[in-house]
Amino acid sequence: MSAIHHRPARLAALLLAASGAALAQQAQPAAQAPASATASAMATSSSSTHVSTRDQRRAAKLFLQAGRLFQKSDFEAALQQYEQAAELDPGKPEYGLAAKVARSHVVTALIQAATKARFSGDSAAARAALQRALQLDPGNAQLAERLNQQADDAISGRTESVYEQGAATLGSAPDLVANADTHNFHLRTNARQLILNVYKAYGIDATVDQSIAPVPVRFDLDSATYQQASQALGLVTHSFAVPLDAHRVLVARDTPQNRDQYTRQDMETIYLPGLSTKEMTDVSDLAKTVFQTRQAVLEQSKGTMTIRASTDTLDAFNTTLRQLLDGRSQVLLDVRLIQLAHTNQRSTGAILPQQLTAFNVYAEEQAILNSNQQLVQQIISSGLAAPGDTLAILGILLASGQVSSSIFSNGIALFGGGLTLSGLSPGPASANLSLNASDSRALDDIQLRIGDGEDGTLRSGLRYPITTSSYSDLGSSNINIPGLTSAGTSSSLLSLLSSLTSSAMQIPQVEYQDLGLTLKATPKVVRNGDVALTLDLKLTALAGTQINGLPVLNNRAYSAVVTLREGSAVVVASELNQQESRAISGMPGLTEIPGLNDLTGRQVERDYATLLIIITPHVIRGPQAAGHSPMLRIDRAR
Repeated sequence: MSAIHHRPARLAALLLAASGAALAQQAQPAAQAPASATASAMATSSSSTHVSTRDQRRAAKLFLQAGRLFQKSDFEAALQQYEQAAELDPGKPEYGLAAKVARSHVVTALIQAATKARFSGDSAAARAALQRALQLDPGNAQLAERLNQQADDAISGRTESVYEQGAATLGSAPDLVANADTHNFHLRTNARQLILNVYKAYGIDATVDQSIAPVPVRFDLDSATYQQASQALGLVTHSFAVPLDAHRVLVARDTPQNRDQYTRQDMETIYLPGLSTKEMTDVSDLAKTVFQTRQAVLEQSKGTMTIRASTDTLDAFNTTLRQLLDGRSQVLLDVRLIQLAHTNQRSTGAILPQQLTAFNVYAEEQAILNSNQQLVQQIISSGLAAPGDTLAILGILLASGQVSSSIFSNGIALFGGGLTLSGLSPGPASANLSLNASDSRALDDIQLRIGDGEDGTLRSGLRYPITTSSYSDLGSSNINIPGLTSAGTSSSLLSLLSSLTSSAMQIPQVEYQDLGLTLKATPKVVRNGDVALTLDLKLTALAGTQINGLPVLNNRAYSAVVTLREGSAVVVASELNQQESRAISGMPGLTEIPGLNDLTGRQVERDYATLLIIITPHVIRGPQAAGHSPMLRIDRAR
């Protein structure tokens, strides 16, 4: 902290040193001074005739030394020398001003040292530094604040006397100090004597109220602690105990009147900030109806409620209210949707000609020539072929591409001769060797944050519009337009009228249907930390068929309750779809022979689809404590 003052201290030291040097030059003998400064030196000496030249020299020397100490941040020593210089030569105001500057630096350094000592726990060093600063500057406001803090620390750490420690608080209910030993009880006596004997075994004196009748009872209990024995005793004798001090109790019959009369009542003011009027009313009703607190005053304007009840009732009410204000548990559902799809299409084999075309060569030639007479005349006129050379003309027509016929695309087999020359043209033949395969993988990682007992819905897919009904405007024939429905001679208007009356407006009514996956989950955090999931799974898809123009939907639903450990994953649903189709093409008979059907045309298609839904619950907020309270089984004798 002292480094903050280095730069101002250096500047102040340089200024003070310069002024000290000027003073030293003025304090030199008049014989060494120039002739022009003689008058000013005489005036100065006359104004301070009571200060000797020796003291002036010594004061100037101390001033210079103090400036060097000030430059080195030794403010305490610089202050002393500044004060000595001011005492030796009071006529120099620079000495007094330099002493004030050094004093302020010393006080600041002492306050910083005291603050550092206070934070480190050294109260003695802090007190000494503040006392020294108080001696130097009694009117410092910052110093007064530090002194008040020192006083507060001293008061807070002071040990109060025995009678003053609890003077400002109300006395709490006494706690019983019972023996920690276990005892066996096999007693047959009356209820009053049984109470005295059981409490005496644990070092407690019991005072039995007159409300407990001396009825005969039997009490058998082995290796019982004080808590177990007192609880069993209350069940057997229908009584309750009120501690009077650490070793005495008052036992009375357990009735509402005795509870109100003997039970210690505590009064507590509960603050309900941020609650609405209805919520504060609900809290008041909870205290009165559930916890049976007869004295519960609600002040909605202040946001407080004052309750007067027993200590156990107040503790239970505070615990319940704290859990209600903290809110319910929250669960983070990590939902993973894994979709795998595989499609394989294979086409192999040779497809042989499955039809033959028989024709007469002469008839086919004449048909071609007759249908292309213009081209024939152009070939003859150009001299490419003689008028009777039929084969040459046909060859030129086929080679030019102007004439095409299916009988020439697959080859021709000729037989016969003359006018009976005929040909056979087989159908097309093909060989297939192709493979088309596709794989798709989809991973959806979705996180749902749901409150305890709340419903969360996850949808993955699309919304498909389905026309459920349609509205038709059947009143168009009653349109009444002057010049159209009444008198008019325009034929165009009459045609417009006919078009209007012949058409009707159709307004469809559309409903959107969710296709794909719909997952509804309701988590519930149980007391041992596990998560119970109520699941409702639905898969919807188009069936591919329609009834009256409406599509048919395929639905698959799954509902269950799954209990999981927090952080453990479970496969909620697993679906596998497999589809395979085969098609064979070829000649009848040949394709049915085993072994030969692999050589003919064959198409095989295989489709695989897999869907996995994995859910992992994580409890990210659980205000309620997990675990079960211990239970004690009591067999009541009859």
